[in-house]
Amino acid sequence: MRGATRILARVAAALLIVVGTSAFSAAAEGEGAAHETAAAAPPTPIAGQKSGALSGGTADHSKFKALEGPFADGSEVTKACLTCHTEAGKHVMKSIHWTWDYTNPKTGQKLGKKNVINNFCTNAKGNEGMCAQCHAGYGWKDDTFDFKDETKIDCLVCHDRTATYYKLPNSHGHDACGVMFEGKEPIDFAKVAQHVGLPGRENCGGCHFNGGGGDGVKHGDLDSSLLKAPKTLDVHMSPDGANFACTQCHVSDKHMIAGSRYDMVAKDEKGLPKPGERRDVASCESCHGAKPHPKASLIGLQLDTHAERIACQTCHIPKMARGGVGTMTDWDWATAGRMIDGKGYAEENYTQGDGKERHTYWTIKGSFKWGENLTPTYKWFDGRMLYTTADAKIDDAKLPVAINSVMGSPDEKNARIWPFKEMHTNVPWDPKNKTLVFNHLWGKDDTAFWGNFDIVKSVAAGMKLENRPFSGEVGFLPTVSNWPITHMVAPKGDAVKCAECHTEKSRLAGLPGIWMPGHSTFRWLDILGYLAFAGTLAGILIHTLARIFMRKPTTGEH
Repeated sequence: MRGATRILARVAAALLIVVGTSAFSAAAEGEGAAHETAAAAPPTPIAGQKSGALSGGTADHSKFKALEGPFADGSEVTKACLTCHTEAGKHVMKSIHWTWDYTNPKTGQKLGKKNVINNFCTNAKGNEGMCAQCHAGYGWKDDTFDFKDETKIDCLVCHDRTATYYKLPNSHGHDACGVMFEGKEPIDFAKVAQHVGLPGRENCGGCHFNGGGGDGVKHGDLDSSLLKAPKTLDVHMSPDGANFACTQCHVSDKHMIAGSRYDMVAKDEKGLPKPGERRDVASCESCHGAKPHPKASLIGLQLDTHAERIACQTCHIPKMARGGVGTMTDWDWATAGRMIDGKGYAEENYTQGDGKERHTYWTIKGSFKWGENLTPTYKWFDGRMLYTTADAKIDDAKLPVAINSVMGSPDEKNARIWPFKEMHTNVPWDPKNKTLVFNHLWGKDDTAFWGNFDIVKSVAAGMKLENRPFSGEVGFLPTVSNWPITHMVAPKGDAVKCAECHTEKSRLAGLPGIWMPGHSTFRWLDILGYLAFAGTLAGILIHTLARIFMRKPTTGEH
């Protein structure tokens, strides 16, 4: 009977793959384009990763009878997990990985993927069938999802250590979205369940490296190059360096993970008296302290002074997207929907450092630009981000519109100069109501844009799902979003050199509230400096001449 159940489970899994792997008919036939949107399965696990306070383990899950299976799906695995980890479900359900809902205590704004409009695929709400493929749960495809059902928690996406687990979309999309997970073996849920462990870079990266629709698309400092990074790319994550798992810094307490872009600490003044003491935030100071530079040298003391107003990342991450994977810098939704002979298509006119070609046009998404080895943009940052929400009235006289504004100024004690990636996107909006819009992209229905390519129809459907007013008119709005750069920390010898800031063409040029020798000028101060320098030279010259002319002749006597 058990063998028959196992066979049925494999057949069901195979059918799921077939359902989720429709061939192109409306877009990019034969281009393999959908691999840009699918959450990639973790590659071969990297041994020896350090996971912070959770390092180690005392249980061999392959010996647990509850995990012998067979399991028809992931939810059955979760039921088995909860028989031992009785409180884990309650903990996960309080985390932002589960709720996708967050109210920022500093700004009062209601955020989280469930609520915000971004300038990548625009919105998760209304597109959960695809977007929630990176949700830590099973089956979220619309508002009927039960967030109180613990068996819907996906334990395996974070804890699989076999590299055989993967996720499919939660609902069907049109053929326009392409081929997903072709040729993959059905998941052996019992095998995966018996080989779980602490999350590695592969687990976290499966979603976070692929944010925004593909490897390196969203973040300038997170992509697949960090899986087996050379030490020159990241001293923390490199197997030749510290070999940190993400959880070494993003520590977990009852599945609440430290460090979120929605609520950041720009200047960790609690610092620490000794490394490792503060672990409730993912900050450089929580390991290295507030004064990390050598105390025995004047240079070290001066660098510690810099750290008062300059984030560690500003000096220690000289470039972003420097591991051979490009990051997206521009996206134009206004060009989406173009056809050739009634079919969608893709263009790949960018070859990134590792040799992979990337889309520069795709019917379902529009036009893209990419970049590598980019110098970040620097801004004063106090830890607050103010988001342009769906309720906000937009002043289109001030362009580009900031999807998230970086808050902070040189007058604030807690503000420091931080590096950011700026993402520029031309997004759909309602020019009459002056608001951003929810766009219904994914689904099998006739209103989904990734099927009908009718932007007015898809936006109307998205706004109706959200019960928001829509004028019936769609325009396109230039926007910019800001992404803090905190990964890809270079070896200290490769940190930003003094001359890169203290020079006429400074990295920090145009940043308000700073004065830097070698870059900045202040007319009267400069005049006084020139006069002082000239006076010094004159004094030396007069003194030298006086010594020459007043010198007594030598008589030769002793």
